[in-house]
Amino acid sequence: MIEEIRISSLGVIDESVLELGPGLNVVTGETGAGKTMLVTALGLLLGDRADAGAVRSGAKGARVEGIVAVDDAVAAQVDEFGGEVEDGSLVLARQLSAEGRSRAFLGGASVPVSALQSLAGLLVAVHGQSDQHRLLRAEAQRDAVDGYAGATVATLRQEYSAAHALLKDVEVELAEVVGAARERAREADVLRLGLAEIETVTPQPGEDVALAQEEARLGFADTLRAAAELAREALSSDADLPDALGTVGAARRALESVRDHDAEAGRLADRIGEINYLLSDVAADVASYATGLETDPARLAVVSERRAALTTLTRKYGETIDEVLAWAQDSAARLLELDNSEGRADQLREQRVQLRADLSGLAARLSKARHEAARELAEAVTAELGALAMPHARIEIRIGRTPDPDGLEVDGETWRFTGSGIDQVELLLAANTGSEPRPLHKGASGGELSRVMLAIEVVLAGTTPVPTFVFDEVDAGVGGKAAVEIGRRLAALARSAQVLVVTHLPQVAAFADRHVVVAKSSDGTVTTSGLEVLDDEGRVRELSRMLAGLEASETAMAHAQELLDVAQQARSQGT
Repeated sequence: MIEEIRISSLGVIDESVLELGPGLNVVTGETGAGKTMLVTALGLLLGDRADAGAVRSGAKGARVEGIVAVDDAVAAQVDEFGGEVEDGSLVLARQLSAEGRSRAFLGGASVPVSALQSLAGLLVAVHGQSDQHRLLRAEAQRDAVDGYAGATVATLRQEYSAAHALLKDVEVELAEVVGAARERAREADVLRLGLAEIETVTPQPGEDVALAQEEARLGFADTLRAAAELAREALSSDADLPDALGTVGAARRALESVRDHDAEAGRLADRIGEINYLLSDVAADVASYATGLETDPARLAVVSERRAALTTLTRKYGETIDEVLAWAQDSAARLLELDNSEGRADQLREQRVQLRADLSGLAARLSKARHEAARELAEAVTAELGALAMPHARIEIRIGRTPDPDGLEVDGETWRFTGSGIDQVELLLAANTGSEPRPLHKGASGGELSRVMLAIEVVLAGTTPVPTFVFDEVDAGVGGKAAVEIGRRLAALARSAQVLVVTHLPQVAAFADRHVVVAKSSDGTVTTSGLEVLDDEGRVRELSRMLAGLEASETAMAHAQELLDVAQQARSQGT
């Protein structure tokens, strides 16, 4: 149950607090006073899309906070989002900047807007004027029947939707496999040619790099040998010429001769000795390198020819031989897939047959459950219309099917099917005795459509386990006795749930347990709206304004008091 909504800088509302209680809470006010802003504020708390245009002119941002009494199940979900519920009360908040940025808070924790949306269905059911037009759509009428049917149809629809989605995926893949046979054959031929060319050369990993190095070494063998000999001679000369080893040896001997006079000279001599050993090793390695360098024209030709063959591959299949080998591996796997395409097509055909059989069974069960629910819903809504000053009205719910040779086979015939089943659901209204039922968009006036909508919502309320129902001017187009009956029915609904109604009808407002008026004031430049909970005297004044547009008229006041007395009597009698 919603206990409080606090609004700051939203629309025409500067700063207001709406305190709600159990039972029927009614909000009234002059046109343009900001009644709908209350529903907008509630929508923001429930995760509706934020609109920067809703921020009050001149304000940097708007903020809406709500306190909601919740049960343990909701508290557990809040805990998963990191929020807290204190003493059974949950604080929701939404901040909206003038630039359009939005932030959501749940139980003191900053959360994504989707967190508020996930809890909305457990807290509040909101019905507005747009729902009347929604009710004219076939899918909304089907959803009403499915909603009334409850968990059984909900489970069947979920299973059917999953199977339908899988069938569509299978059919798309099958069409691709079958329809692209020529392209697949062409691709397979290209892959086979490439794999055959690579197999003929049989390259090895890293072979192109190793051969490039070998070719460079063979091609410049004489130059390399001359350089190595020169280096060896500089390190350790065969002739009696100065070399590195001789020079280093002389330096060591000079320091060794004075070791006894200074320890530091001895340490330097030892270090030069280490250099002497390293020079000896390097000289030996250079000599070995020079000896190993031989001119081999035959090997050079083989290497050059092999490199040319590898270059042919790298021009087509990759920058390096490693990339060529990777391409070959991927292409072999792709070729196996292409060669097995016919087998895959057969698998998909078998899967499609099985899925269609499963879908047919689910569609049949779903259709049967809908027929039963439609009959019960029609009876319940017809009874509600009797309580809404339409005693002779009758609702019928027609469930039809469309033949389709490519459809699902159910009951020995094939029917067109969608993601929702094989049924087309249509609500029909016979407004008077003896009249033929007609579709709602053809047979219902605005007032009748409002009452049909309310009747359906009241009936569905019994299948919707939410603690609060919000009705935003669903009584539009209704007046007189019908308006009184709507107020009576909303009051009856409020005996088992909290009901918040935004209305312009005094007949509805008279049944309120708590009457809140949106008061508008203006200083000539800025319009502001505030909220006021009315006492008995204030209710009479507000109802007289709604009845006659005059708050001080004795006749209007008397009529307002009479309307309150009638409503009070009806409430006390529980009718």
